[in-house]
Amino acid sequence: MIIRSASAVLAAAFVTGAAEAGELRPMQASSIALGEAKGVAYYVVTDAGFQVVTTIAAGEDATPLRFEATLTAGQRVVLSVPRGAGEEPVAVEIVRFGDSVVVSEPVAEISAVLH
Repeated sequence: MIIRSASAVLAAAFVTGAAEAGELRPMQASSIALGEAKGVAYYVVTDAGFQVVTTIAAGEDATPLRFEATLTAGQRVVLSVPRGAGEEPVAVEIVRFGDSVVVSEPVAEISAVLH
């Protein structure tokens, strides 16, 4: 049942396409793309911080993966998928700036850490 629910969310992401870098809003999913893996990211406000939830899958028949992280102001998380030898990984950076959460491609120094 959980897999079917997650698949429905991912199917919606495939229909809407990958979102460009931008600000997330609480409880409003935004599409993300990590190479062949596509999915959604959203956050909820909790006492501990902003709980970011990302669900991705590499195709409609693939088992979806869920990643959760609670961010306080100034924190960031990078999700990446490796590619071939010598190639940069495909990555998405989720950053909390005060009361905002932004999804974008990571800055150069973050990409360097991923190697």
